[in-house]
Amino acid sequence: MTTLKRSIAAITAAGLFALVGVTGANAADPTTPVVKKVALTPEQKAAFQAARAAFQSAHAARVAAVAAAKPAIASAKATLDAALASATTPEAKKAARAAFKAAVGAVRGSIPAKPTKPVRP
Repeated sequence: MTTLKRSIAAITAAGLFALVGVTGANAADPTTPVVKKVALTPEQKAAFQAARAAFQSAHAARVAAVAAAKPAIASAKATLDAALASATTPEAKKAARAAFKAAVGAVRGSIPAKPTKPVRP
């Protein structure tokens, strides 16, 4: 009986070691190819630098537009709060909310789209 238990334990241990060895071997295989950087030609380098400069200027313009929009949205919110406080009918409240949504929509429309980062050729 004890020899049977020992042989089952030995077979189980051997199976586990074999399984761990197989999964370790699979994990060591690279699944994605490694891409090495290559030197850019002068034309590619100039184009990439120009794309980076354009991205930085577009990003700065967007940041400035967002900074300019924040006070305008805060002003529209204050106007909405005042209009809601003084409104006596549901129609007046609805009109105040519609005016607020229109003001915020106009301000958001003036913000340029988020620029995309340039990709190295």
